[in-house]
Parts: sequence; structure tokens; C-alpha cells
Amino acid sequence: MAFIRPYTFADWDNTAIICRATLPPSLQHSETAIRLAPYLWTHQYTLLNPQNCFVLDDGTGRAVGYVIGSSDVHRMAEAYGRFTELVGGKSPVEGVPAKVIELARREVGPPPADLDNLQESLIDDPAGSPDKIQNETHYLQQIYSPRWLLLDSNKTPLRKQLISGTKYRAVMHIDMLESHQRQGWGRELIKTFLESIAKEGARGLQIGVSGENTKVVPFYEKCGFRVEPGGEAEGCVWMVRDVSETGW
Repeated sequence: MAFIRPYTFADWDNTAIICRATLPPSLQHSETAIRLAPYLWTHQYTLLNPQNCFVLDDGTGRAVGYVIGSSDVHRMAEAYGRFTELVGGKSPVEGVPAKVIELARREVGPPPADLDNLQESLIDDPAGSPDKIQNETHYLQQIYSPRWLLLDSNKTPLRKQLISGTKYRAVMHIDMLESHQRQGWGRELIKTFLESIAKEGARGLQIGVSGENTKVVPFYEKCGFRVEPGGEAEGCVWMVRDVSETGW
């Protein structure tokens, strides 16, 4: 029987599988996006904030869903060097299994030369295709820079405004394999996450919903989140929730 438990390094591979399996349609056929996605939206949270990360175990030890995040994105940014050391360093990282380090460095590779000027996410295909392709440098700039990933993306000014204050500094990502969706586990994972960040003094939580996945907005509203107007101009929906709010 499935149950929720804290994340451990033994879940590294399965959380990557979940992240890749739940990518939006626009990224599902990009080798670059598939390879790097867990290093953008999953692994840095589990490495830096394990106390705020939980998985849904299918009863056999396999993670089939997760909720991850941070009670304070600014505090996470200050500690981000440990993650860049993991993906781009040349020496062991204290407390991290050697096989995890080897895999991370093989899948990510070295940082781009320029971390100060964030490139566009889509670029012309050098092979000559009329379709745009995902820009690997753009993703690597975010992976290696907490500024672009967590604090100051020039594409999401509303999000920057939310986290620049003192209230909505907590962030969260939740994903689950299709086999375990619509069974109430999403709500339970969110409750577990809220309890963990409340212990660390978090006041408010913000999440981003892809413009390709707005069908989940009603679910989050039932979980106490509300839409922050203005996100639609950025191609997404930003939602916030007061940590102390009750009522589900």
C-alpha cells in the first residue's frame, strides 16, 4: 500500500524518472530538456532542503510521486554552491553517494562561459529545421546560477516580485506518475510539505503552473491556493497560499 515518507538519496533515480515523465508536451521530445529537467526542477531541492522533501512510496520502496521545495528561496540561493559543486565540481561532495555524483556530472557537464546574461530558451535549429529547439545553454545557465533559477529570471517579473518580499518566500514542486494520480495523494503531499515549512517559520508559499498545464489550477485552488493576477502575461499562472491558512 502506498504511503508518504521523507526523501532519501535512494530516491534520486526515481525522482528523476517522475520529473521527466511529467514534463509539459513542449519539452517531451527534446533530448536536452529530458536530460536536464531533474537538475532544474528536482535535484537541487532534494540536495539542499531534504527536510522539506517527501515522496509517495508505492509500498515497495519505489517513489511514484514527490513534493519538494524550500521554506525560503533566498536561504536556498545562499546555499546553492553545494549543488553547483555536485554537478560541476571535480571532487567528492560530502554526504553524497559517489554514483549520484558521477551521474550528475555526466548528465549536466561543465557550466557555460557566460552566467550573467540569460539566453532565450528557444533558438534556431543549427541543422536547418524550421522549428525552434531547446537551448541547452539557457538551461545550464539556470542550473549553475541561483539568480536565474530561483531569484531573478527576467522572464517572470511577477514571480520576482512575489519572492522579493518577506511573505511568499517558500517554493514547491509536486509531481506524480499517472498510476497514482486522482487518489488523494496530491493533497496529502501538499499537507505534509506545508507542515515541514511551517516548522521553519515560512509565512507564504508560491508555485508556478505552466501555461500548458492550467487544468490543474482548480486542484490547487481546492488546496487553498489562489491565483496571483499578472502571471498570464508571462505565459504561466502564479499561485500563492498562506502557510497558516486552514480549510481544504
